[in-house]
Amino acid sequence: MTKGTQAKGKRHTKIHTMCARCGKHSFHCQKKTCSSCGFPAATLRKYNWAVKSLRRRTTGTGRCAHLKEVQRRFNAGTLLKH
Repeated sequence: MTKGTQAKGKRHTKIHTMCARCGKHSFHCQKKTCSSCGFPAATLRKYNWAVKSLRRRTTGTGRCAHLKEVQRRFNAGTLLKH
């Protein structure tokens, strides 16, 4: 078997599939881990050498539904009462 055209015909199995957490096509079927977010690990996969990747998924890129509510309550003064 050579490395060229003949070898390309052998490729008919899926290695990565959809991830349940991040929704990307990065979940490794055999390893059972996501190459993008690290699922099923509890902490999200992130590295400081991947600055652009951190920028894409950091706080503020989504809806911030909970954070918006916290900010609203803080401004109203309800979080300051002990």
